[in-house]
Amino acid sequence: QVHLVESGGGLVQPGGSLRLSCAASGSIFSINAMTWYRQAPGKQREWVATITTDGRTSYTDSVKGRFTISRDNPKNTVYLQMNSLKPEDTAVYYCNAGIISTTRHFGDHWGQGTQVTVSS
Repeated sequence: QVHLVESGGGLVQPGGSLRLSCAASGSIFSINAMTWYRQAPGKQREWVATITTDGRTSYTDSVKGRFTISRDNPKNTVYLQMNSLKPEDTAVYYCNAGIISTTRHFGDHWGQGTQVTVSS
């Protein structure tokens, strides 16, 4: 069994910052790319950022220069530092990772989501 658990969401004023964390646990052999998605009310889930195993990053245009994705491989954790937050960043944020288990099975895993609300 493999689990992803997000944390760090909350209510923040426009212009503020939050750092999201997503920790993977369980029978993990290795983790491939780790990705953050978000889903705003009434909208489809959208890709936010990805980090590869060797640290290469990519971002959707709307968050470039404001969000930073990073990972701590020994801790099996991915982070999303969000600065200069805007009301349109309000969404449930989900992490996703491709994980190879100790039995060498590959799985595409999702966390349960964490709410980020940007409002004055």
